[in-house]
Amino acid sequence: MSEEIPQHIAVEGVIGVGKTSLARLLAERLDAGLMLEEAGDNPFLADFYRERKRFAFQTQMFFLLSRYRDQQSLLERDLFVKRIISDYLFDKDAIFAAVTLSERELGLYRKIASVLRRDVPKPDLVIYLQGSTEVLLQRIHGRNRSIEKTIDFDYIEDLNEAYNDYFFHYNDAPLLVVKTDEINFVDNPDHLDDLVDRIKMPRGRVTYYSPAGNLDRQAL
Repeated sequence: MSEEIPQHIAVEGVIGVGKTSLARLLAERLDAGLMLEEAGDNPFLADFYRERKRFAFQTQMFFLLSRYRDQQSLLERDLFVKRIISDYLFDKDAIFAAVTLSERELGLYRKIASVLRRDVPKPDLVIYLQGSTEVLLQRIHGRNRSIEKTIDFDYIEDLNEAYNDYFFHYNDAPLLVVKTDEINFVDNPDHLDDLVDRIKMPRGRVTYYSPAGNLDRQAL
């Protein structure tokens, strides 16, 4: 028995996993509005990748406030836009903060974030894209963005561990976990078709997914 398509879907995952590409495809397929994070607008990001400890707090606070502003627009979106697909979850900011900030910086950050989070709408479905650190680095280097050239294995590995831990405990919305190492939603229409079918099916609290013909699916 089919289930109504969620009105607000957030796509999440570590850098390079394919969040924006999938969000664009889903918005087109599901006739939804699209909200993309403009990470490149952060004036501290290039400095952060060069000197992480020095510029971590400025970078994180800019992201926090920008994401809060964008999330507020969801509450005021056009009544004619039935659905919205975003390529990030507001809480991703706290995941990055836990990895990049010092203990004192993180304490201040959490006080500010906890106040803002009260006014942030929760999605109806979160799609968490997982990828191995090796594959993520290949994808990051493959897209050849100058700002990302200094990203190394240890940083992505730390983010991967933080993301997996966060979503292991996540219970704010139904969660669809997608293993992406062998998935190509852009170039393989069958993979996208299969995922869309999965989105339309009844969901448990957590669903683990891989394309038809690969690994088994399991709903909890």
